Amino acid sequence: MPMTENVIITCALTGAGDTVRKSPHVPVTPEQIARNAVEAAAAGAAVVHIHVRDPETGDPSRDPKLYREVVERVKETGTDVVINLTAGMGGDLVIDPHDPLTHLPGTDLVGGLERLPHVEDLLPDICTLDCGSLNFGDGS
Repeated sequence: MPMTENVIITCALTGAGDTVRKSPHVPVTPEQIARNAVEAAAAGAAVVHIHVRDPETGDPSRDPKLYREVVERVKETGTDVVINLTAGMGGDLVIDPHDPLTHLPGTDLVGGLERLPHVEDLLPDICTLDCGSLNFGDGS
């Protein structure tokens, strides 16, 4: 049966949270993330959803310099893809199963203004800011 609806494919290149320790295939450096963005577009993705990571540890990062490097690398290839920068980091809550009022390591809660400097700087095609929701990691 032929597809009659338009489809938009979005590729989340790194996933969120602790995905680096869950798969060796998760890109970590700006160069790897940008290369994966270009490859995803060539494979049919119209949108690439981008989180950046600390190149040394693989941990999620909000470093505007890392976002800039990824965006510049993708744009310099001339790839036709919508760049979606996340501003979702800062809404992670890890709850102690024995004391729900205690936040465990891995909790990352910051306000919206602390989550947007890279978006204001780079003005991506679109961005994602999770408002009013929390990510509960493996405990959800």
